[in-house]
Amino acid sequence: MDKYLIVGLGNPGDEYAQTRHNAGYMVLDAFAKASNIVFSDKRYGYVAETSIRGRKVFLLKPTTFMNLSGNAVRYWLTKENIDEKRMLVVSDDVALPLGQFRLKASGSNGGHNGLGHIQQLIGQNYPRLRMGIGNDYLPGQQINWVLGRFSDDELQQLQPAIDTASKIITSFVLAGIDVTMNEFNKLGKTPCQKPQE
Repeated sequence: MDKYLIVGLGNPGDEYAQTRHNAGYMVLDAFAKASNIVFSDKRYGYVAETSIRGRKVFLLKPTTFMNLSGNAVRYWLTKENIDEKRMLVVSDDVALPLGQFRLKASGSNGGHNGLGHIQQLIGQNYPRLRMGIGNDYLPGQQINWVLGRFSDDELQQLQPAIDTASKIITSFVLAGIDVTMNEFNKLGKTPCQKPQE
């Protein structure tokens, strides 16, 4: 049976719930809820399992804290013998406006500590979904921004992207990264487009 690993980056613990840095956790929570599956506390992460049309899918929310995310990723890829091309990592991204998203088949970590640690351990040749959280902070305030909680208004702006991310996960498993990028990346740009006058 084909196996896939979907990783949502974030930090464990109630104090980090609904923070911008936990956008990856939030995507996986929404996907799990829609799929009626629950996470179990396993080695290096919260893990849930499901299948999509005969393909086995593991959802992983690392509990290593963001800066050591690679430990969880490498462990579960190895444990389940999953190729990194069949892994999708979901992370927050300050370079994208709130509510936008971008899929890539590979690439640099963009200064993201979680992606950076994964890259150290397994390279950068894996698909990722970047969820925009905006960057409305002063110089030197990035840590406070990413560890700050979304406001209710911001959560409303983010929700369509979270809903779409669930469809992206399904498409990635069934059709692969290239087809999924072609279908969804154009949608990821729409939240910030100004209405026509």
